[in-house]
Amino acid sequence: MLIGIDPLLGPELLQHLRAMGHGDQLVIADANFPAESVARRLVRCEGVTTPQMLAAVLSVLPLDTFTDSAVLVMKVVGSAGSFAPITEEFRTIVAARAGRRFSNIAGLERFAFYERARQAYAVVATGERRLYGNLILQKGIIEP
Repeated sequence: MLIGIDPLLGPELLQHLRAMGHGDQLVIADANFPAESVARRLVRCEGVTTPQMLAAVLSVLPLDTFTDSAVLVMKVVGSAGSFAPITEEFRTIVAARAGRRFSNIAGLERFAFYERARQAYAVVATGERRLYGNLILQKGIIEP
């Protein structure tokens, strides 16, 4: 255990978060996401939900201020691009942990989301059972 580090952030995940550079992306995925086939680096955390992992990650990861949206979610298929109900929970956590300026969460169509996830630095597979419980975070910098 470490002082001030969320216990959901195990050594493997902390290593990846630390190794990521500015602009690198991290996927936090639900239980239905094809994490094994998409991930370049995969960290399994099936005992937690996506919102729990989001809050833990945002306790140490700065979000990118040089992009319109440092947080992306998958849009609901067949619903004219609407967002799933879990997105509001994501928005609340992002605003509380990273600041209101990051609560502008953008959406990607399902296959565009998968393609972006393939380019991500790492994927964290959670046990989230709610549909569309996936998001992509873009790492920012720590200002001097």
